[in-house]
Amino acid sequence: MRTPRTPRPPRSLAGQLFAMQVVLVAVVVAGCAVFAYVTDRMQAEESARHRSSATAAAIAHSPSVREAIAGPRPSEALQPYAEKVRRDTGVTFVTIMNTEGIRWTHPNPERIGGRFVGHIGQALKGRSFSETYTGTLGPSVRVVTPIRDDGRVVGLVSAGIAVDTITEELRRQVVLLLGVAGGALVLGGVGTYVINARLRRHTHGMNAAELSRMHDYHQATLHAVREGLLMLDGQKRVALVNDGARELLGLRGARNGAGPGAGNGHAEAEAGTEVLGRSVAELGLPKALTGALLASEPRVDEVHLTEDRVVVVNTSPVDGGEQRGTVVTLRDHTELQSLAGELDSVRGFAEALRSQAHESANRLHTVISLIELGRTDEAVEFATEELQLAQALTDEVVAAVAEPVLAALLLGKAAQANERGVELSLSPDSHIDDGLLPASLPHRDVITVLGNLIDNAVDAAAGSGAGQGTSRVGVSVRGERDGSGGTALLLKVSDSGPGIAPEETESVFERGWSTKDAGTARTAGSHGTSGPEDGRENETGAGVRPVRGLGLALVRQAVRRHGGTVAVGTTPQGGAEFAVRLPLPREEG
Repeated sequence: MRTPRTPRPPRSLAGQLFAMQVVLVAVVVAGCAVFAYVTDRMQAEESARHRSSATAAAIAHSPSVREAIAGPRPSEALQPYAEKVRRDTGVTFVTIMNTEGIRWTHPNPERIGGRFVGHIGQALKGRSFSETYTGTLGPSVRVVTPIRDDGRVVGLVSAGIAVDTITEELRRQVVLLLGVAGGALVLGGVGTYVINARLRRHTHGMNAAELSRMHDYHQATLHAVREGLLMLDGQKRVALVNDGARELLGLRGARNGAGPGAGNGHAEAEAGTEVLGRSVAELGLPKALTGALLASEPRVDEVHLTEDRVVVVNTSPVDGGEQRGTVVTLRDHTELQSLAGELDSVRGFAEALRSQAHESANRLHTVISLIELGRTDEAVEFATEELQLAQALTDEVVAAVAEPVLAALLLGKAAQANERGVELSLSPDSHIDDGLLPASLPHRDVITVLGNLIDNAVDAAAGSGAGQGTSRVGVSVRGERDGSGGTALLLKVSDSGPGIAPEETESVFERGWSTKDAGTARTAGSHGTSGPEDGRENETGAGVRPVRGLGLALVRQAVRRHGGTVAVGTTPQGGAEFAVRLPLPREEG
């Protein structure tokens, strides 16, 4: 039983190209050799014809030849002359004859007096002609020319070169030609081998079908991966970008210098490849993100903000003796950042409950101790006073803010502020009806905006209030009519802190802006992102380093996402005041 033969794997692309190029070089060299052989043969015959013609013409015009013909013995005078001319010119024969074709000269003296073997008719009419004819010396290329004396044809002269002589000369040329052709073939083969060896290294020995399949998998993978992938060349130009990166960086539909985010998310065929080949600095990305992409050193888990997303950036240079480019991966942490804000709010509520439980326990022990001492009236008075103080803010918030999420946030922040010695108050003009916030304005975004503003205000007031009286934070939340007749949600937060310099009113919203390290408490730190100073793990995701100065950047991002505005001002007491206006959809009917 015969064992089935294992099919040989297809030849690699480099091998196929090598074989094809060797055949092509061989065919070209062989074609050139044949063409050169035919051309050389024609040129050799033409050269022999010209040399024979020149020799015959020189003899026919020689006066000594005409004198010898007129003499009594032409053969004795002409034979030595003809042989000398034959040897000097290199022709095979020189035959001088009378008008009847009887030879006076011949390389073989025995044939003198015989009849010329060939045609002489045209020469007798006074015209020179050439022909290839087989005579007594074999095939030859010959020329027959008339000899004139006073206009009469008195004799004929024929000079010719044997075909064997032409062939011998051609053979020497062919040998040289074959040597050159062989050298060209060897040189072409070596060059082809070197090129294909380099190609084999670059294609890793794969054949055309494997390369095509890998390209298909490559394209499918790029479109399937949700994470962003960006590859930059050595000049920091975009060499590759997948759909995830276009989405995260807002590059879909950016054409001919259009800003990022233009377009409406068409397919890649419509979004085009206009991003490819462009420098990172030309993509219109935020400065911090552009700087990270242009940096030569690797970046690990850096958090950056685009117009509407929070992305985690990792960069890794591609080195190979010289820097060839950079691989950039992007992860979307927008949702995680928002969820972290909610988690931080819940944590704040829990801390507030713990604090209130602790305070309540202290008050209860005080009341019990007064009762045990028999001072019942003082115990009742103390308990009533504490109850009124605790209930006052709750009643104020619940009465003004019917939206439960906002009310819970304000109560929790008030408790946190109280722990830090900051008085948080709600302005008298605050009023929010339940159901005012539409579905298009998620509670998560409202918490992000208001929570970060209150946290920053409490930090600023607590950091500057020591020894300077009561630290205060004022909050105003209400709905109001805007100039176009629509409704907007107004969120205003002020503090008794040191305020913000006019030249920093824009930079406060940039990622990383902070003054905590300078000894004050104001920061753009993220609501829901632990700063490096508290030692807690960042809630934005495992492995992502804590980021200072992200909160106000998230505020502006959320406000822009809903078409609102945020303004920075100064209170009469010199503190900072942030005012956010979020447009609400018009009511139908």
